[in-house]
Amino acid sequence: MSQTAYKSDVEAVDGMAQSYKDLKKEIAKIIVGQDEVVKTVIISLFSNGHSLLVGVPGLAKTLLVSTIAEVLDLGFKRIQFTPDLMPSDITGSEILGEDRHFKFNKGPLFSNIVLADEINRTPPKTQAALLEAMQERSVTVAGDRHALPTPFFVLATQNPIEQEGTYPLPEAQLDRFMFNIPLDYPSYQEEINVVKSTTGVQKADLKHILNDTQILGFQQLVRKIPIADNVLEYAVSLATKTRPGTDRATEMVNSYISWGAGPRASQYLVFGAKCHAAISGKYSPDIEDVRAIAKYVLRHRIVRNYKAEAEGITEERIIESLY
Repeated sequence: MSQTAYKSDVEAVDGMAQSYKDLKKEIAKIIVGQDEVVKTVIISLFSNGHSLLVGVPGLAKTLLVSTIAEVLDLGFKRIQFTPDLMPSDITGSEILGEDRHFKFNKGPLFSNIVLADEINRTPPKTQAALLEAMQERSVTVAGDRHALPTPFFVLATQNPIEQEGTYPLPEAQLDRFMFNIPLDYPSYQEEINVVKSTTGVQKADLKHILNDTQILGFQQLVRKIPIADNVLEYAVSLATKTRPGTDRATEMVNSYISWGAGPRASQYLVFGAKCHAAISGKYSPDIEDVRAIAKYVLRHRIVRNYKAEAEGITEERIIESLY
């Protein structure tokens, strides 16, 4: 049922909460555990934001993204980022047709869900082309603008260990990601279940839960969800507290952070809290909803100084001190 078929916004929020449960159940046929990761990725999709998945190889990052694309019945493309990848390799290029006229040959960015695998392995020029697509939802080739399909999400992966031969993402590009989502190793029991399900002959049959029209409807619904002034002020306060040298900065922030989060963090805290409330069956977010997604929003927007690194103070610990 599309969002337009609901009689009221309240009914639509109920429908969104049910769709989330159905999505989670379907994804669990393929992805064992990683409940928090699945939840956070779905929140970013419903909030029209991009996500960066950070984890060591072999934690099913690619499988997770392709599974989500399948249950959402969306177009999916995977781009393996390498040092020799050129902007035209992802955006597409003008080619001379048989009729002697140039025509635009679309690149892999022209899809609903784009998996940018190992995004930090490609040079800044190609990262910049992806940045434009993420921000503008379009690409420019030979002076012409080409709109990307809607909905459009970039889910990028990054290996946090091996940094040799990589091009670290600049802060401007990191800021375009709504969430930074860390993936951890599965528990012992989860790993047993993973091995059982992947070493036999049984193959899970996935059902389509939502389509592009319904997702666009839910994105509009998230914007319409009301938020109390005190909750909105709490979200903005969290972001402003991360800025060292300002009136609102805490002692810990002044000691351990060299650069804080910008206004985009405040916006994403509000969007994320609204969506977190909706999929939890609530009609308006509270402070707990802001806290539930705060680490994912702020983690990649604060830059620790040498003192923090020397003393082993993590981004998570600094963010928790702001609550």
